[in-house]
Amino acid sequence: MELPRIIINLKAYVYGKRALEIAKAAEKVYKEAGILIALAPQYTDIRLLAENTEIPIFAQHIDPIKPGAHTGWILPEAVKEAGAVGTLLNHSERQMKIEEIEEAVKRAKELGLITIVCANDPEVAKAVSVFDPDGIAVEPPELIGTGISVSKAKPEIVKNSVETVKSCNPKVKVYVGAGISTGEDVKKALELGAYGVLLASAVIKAKDPYKKILELANGVLKR
Repeated sequence: MELPRIIINLKAYVYGKRALEIAKAAEKVYKEAGILIALAPQYTDIRLLAENTEIPIFAQHIDPIKPGAHTGWILPEAVKEAGAVGTLLNHSERQMKIEEIEEAVKRAKELGLITIVCANDPEVAKAVSVFDPDGIAVEPPELIGTGISVSKAKPEIVKNSVETVKSCNPKVKVYVGAGISTGEDVKKALELGAYGVLLASAVIKAKDPYKKILELANGVLKR
């Protein structure tokens, strides 16, 4: 499956009807601009979005478990059954131990789920690249939610991450996140070698999600 260029993480900010509205806006942009956009909603909204849109839906996390006695854990089979085609792993707000990341990537691969592993710097990105995820999203935690784009504030992190990951595992796509807010931010990230971007606040807080997502997609087109 083609990997999305833009991944919008809804975190726990929106859910239900509002999540579907944003998904519909992303779907409209995808159909108009041809830029594949994925959403990572609340687990309870995966089926709602997957059944009512044509864009890829990701889980925000999975646990490295198999069906059994694991109350409160996120079962990979369950998110796939709900309609998810992939998952984020190790987001700075839901960090995992290195051995958990390895096992979660393995479990996802067994089920055919796309894996995007988050890393806070190039060294962590290098460490997880050996697990052969589909993508690695490098997000300096100090810039998350600030509106200050990593591609502008710390372009060396983007460039170093791309070079480091590619030298270790050239198959892995590199995403960047933290503060990505505008089409220009997206354009700059891709010019620095990133494949795509991971973001949240810029879309969630936008008065017009469609307009904001279209702007971000245009950043991909203009690179």
